[in-house]
Parts: sequence; structure tokens; C-alpha cells
Amino acid sequence: MNREELKSILPHRDNMLLLDEAERDGNVARGKVTIRGDEWFLHGHFPGNPVVPGVILCEILAQSACVLLNGAYIDEVMEYEAPTNDVPTDEIPMFTGLDKVKFRRPVRPGDVLQTECQITRKYPPFYFAKGVGRVGNDVCVTAEFSFALVRAPKTDECGNNLK
Repeated sequence: MNREELKSILPHRDNMLLLDEAERDGNVARGKVTIRGDEWFLHGHFPGNPVVPGVILCEILAQSACVLLNGAYIDEVMEYEAPTNDVPTDEIPMFTGLDKVKFRRPVRPGDVLQTECQITRKYPPFYFAKGVGRVGNDVCVTAEFSFALVRAPKTDECGNNLK
């Protein structure tokens, strides 16, 4: 799926939608992002030697894994209950933890980062995953992480004035 298709299942938008494309292959999600060099997170990190920040690499892995969570809540409800019209569809994945993160190779402009993630355990609404990011055959980042699917509040419920 391309960026527009990703917007239908991920809550992220520019500038935080980091994936260029992703696909779900059974229990594995694969993502791809080309680092162009003009990304906002490269400005100042580091002048003359741009490197994608580790936290951004973790976010790219997380967005890839979230492709696997598309419809997960509904699937879980349907597995245990008779279908109804009041199944929430406004669930969004929220990071709840990162573990065993390793950065093994810098990712730089011109690199194509390819990710592979899978869900390792689930205790709805909590989901646990692991992922790896590679440039070519070089492993750049590995991590284990967790999410909770939570109801997305409407803007007026957040106590702010965003519209």
C-alpha cells in the first residue's frame, strides 16, 4: 500500500507519516522508506553528516508493525462475540514500550530502509511486536515494542483548541 492507502489505517499525517509504502504478508508487515535528505528530522542531526535519529528509526518500525494492527480490535471482538453494530472502529495504536533496541548502522540520505515486523504476543488491547530495519543486507536497527489500542478522543475531548 502507498502513502495514501496507509493514511486509511494509520493515524499519522505529514510530517509524521514516515513510511513510503508497506504491505502485510500474513503475520509479517514489511515497510519501506527512502531517505531523501530533506526530511525535517535531518535538519541539525548532524550538519555536514546527516544521520536519521534512532527515535525516528523506532517510529518507522512501529508504523510498519501497526499495519498488522489494522482491524485487530474488531477481529478480537468478532472472535469472542456475535457481531453487532456498536463495535468501535476509532481505535488507534499508542506506543506503550520499547525494549532491546539496538542501532547497528547509521541510516543516511540516499538509503532505502526496509522494515520487517511481526506481532509476538497479544493481550487485547495490548500487542507486542519485534522488528528489524535494513539497508540492503545491513541490519540498521532491531527492537521489541508494545502498543495499546485506545479509543481516539475527539478534539473537544482533549481539552485543547485544535480543530
